[in-house]
Amino acid sequence: MRLTKPTLFTNIPVTCEERDLPGNLFTQLMKDDPSTVKGAETLMLGEMLTLPQNFGNIFLGETFSSYISVHNDSNQVVKDILVKADLQTSSQRLNLSASSAAVAELKPDCCIDDVIHHEVKEIGTHILVCAVSYTTQTGEKMYFRKFFKFQVLKPLDVKTKFYNAETDEVFLEAQIQNITTSPMFMEKVSLEPSMMYNVAELNTVDTAGESESTFGSRTYLQPMDTRQYLYCLKPKQEFAEKAGVIKGVTVIGKLDIVWKTNLGERGRLQTSQLQRMAPGYGDVRLSLETIPDTVNLEEPFDITCKITNCSERTMDLVLEMCNTNSIHWCGVSGRQLGKLHPSSSLHLALTLLSSVQGLQSVSGLRLTDTFLKRTYEYDDIAQVCVVSSEVKQS
Repeated sequence: MRLTKPTLFTNIPVTCEERDLPGNLFTQLMKDDPSTVKGAETLMLGEMLTLPQNFGNIFLGETFSSYISVHNDSNQVVKDILVKADLQTSSQRLNLSASSAAVAELKPDCCIDDVIHHEVKEIGTHILVCAVSYTTQTGEKMYFRKFFKFQVLKPLDVKTKFYNAETDEVFLEAQIQNITTSPMFMEKVSLEPSMMYNVAELNTVDTAGESESTFGSRTYLQPMDTRQYLYCLKPKQEFAEKAGVIKGVTVIGKLDIVWKTNLGERGRLQTSQLQRMAPGYGDVRLSLETIPDTVNLEEPFDITCKITNCSERTMDLVLEMCNTNSIHWCGVSGRQLGKLHPSSSLHLALTLLSSVQGLQSVSGLRLTDTFLKRTYEYDDIAQVCVVSSEVKQS
């Protein structure tokens, strides 16, 4: 027998208006019904508990519990009784018996009881195989088996999306949908990052100095409802300094989801390791460290660039600055930046001004590797809002 939590008893209220033919008959019958809530007889939900009437559904991540009883129906004493319980899945066979020792004897009308537990980690068909062997009084060895077949269903549908930021941050959006027929209480949804990243959860807001969930105080997920969780992953310092390390397919981490259903029935799922394809930066990566949001028209402003050698060879770089219709660089173009070793970087302070108002794109940087005579072009590096000095002062 499967061990599950009981359910709250429900009844179907039948009412009518007082001027109808039955009068107060239906109302009085509901008041006399012991399963209804006093003062709220018209509610379907009662205060009494109902024992499970069938096997019910079992979902991936829940704990399967079963009560096994071997009863001696004969009038003879049997000896050397061995009860074995195995769970057969599509990929493996698990022994769930608490003890492998045989019971010396079993008298008539007596029984051997055992309770088994197993955290379900596979979906699909499962077969509980209960095998019993014993010896009769005549010394004959007897053996029989019983099979109990059940299906393990998928409780949640999890989809993930990755967003890559210019600052090497990775934003993970996890969409979790309840595909069962009953509501869930989402106890915990967390991201366990890999060794390369630190994670920050973005699912709370600060209200009056206190952190509150964006989903409210009651984090229930109704059937077929979807909830979106957001996480920000930042490379650890030792990996962020080595640009060549974080490229190609990288492991982000795994989601840990804990929920509760009927009367606190607990379930837990862990996804496999989430992977993403790191964006390719080529041999040389140029990123902006600092840039103002708003600048004055025809007034110089400063930006700080970071140049990283993502290749496996040393480069000798030359910086060229090419003016555009709106962006004009200040300084010497064609200056030597020196040698840059693999996975190393340098910071570069540059000055420029804009001759056109509005949202302008910063473009026109060129890096040339004198060793291979190869030029790398960088346009649309960032955007800056250009306003007249009168507008900014007002």
